Amino acid sequence: MSATILTADAAKKAKIDIIADGKGTQAVHDVVVAMRANRRSGTASVKTKATVNLSGKKPWKQKGTGRARAGYASSPVWSGGGVVHGPHPRSYAKKTPKAVKRLAFRKALSARILAGDVLVVDSFEIKEPKTSQFVSLIKGFHGGVRRTLVISASFSESTLLAGRNVANDLLMTASEVNTENLLAFDKIIITKEALEALGNRLQG
Repeated sequence: MSATILTADAAKKAKIDIIADGKGTQAVHDVVVAMRANRRSGTASVKTKATVNLSGKKPWKQKGTGRARAGYASSPVWSGGGVVHGPHPRSYAKKTPKAVKRLAFRKALSARILAGDVLVVDSFEIKEPKTSQFVSLIKGFHGGVRRTLVISASFSESTLLAGRNVANDLLMTASEVNTENLLAFDKIIITKEALEALGNRLQG
């Protein structure tokens, strides 16, 4: 089984419109920032002077002790007191229009194709669920790079089992791959069936 570099002409035949100029660069940035922001849990939280578990009793009388006046033990200026302007649970989610997502995906895919980083294969399947076979097949396609994204229309159970322990490689279907995935790997291996599916996806 061999792999061929996906050219711009071959991509156009697969209904993938190549963006060769600077159009879509901002869309890629916006989409990736939104995706990363949406993964943030936003659960960081601190206790304020109102919620810290300390007595509200005045520590000592206002005058006559020689010490600075104090109203409550939970004061932010005291050790163990509340925190001022600290983080509280919030959502970092950003909404991105579908048109922007589609443009970003086209731009990212176009950039990888024009750079010669996308390889096309007839199929991608591991007969036995063995990691060694998976690694050998990957290296046979591109000679060995650090990170590889494999895109197919679907994967057999044995292929998924063989590839799940390879930290630097990722298996994704044509329907679920996103802009961030296209940018995160050194090489992209895509099956002919998945290439057709991506073309239909971009036309939709």
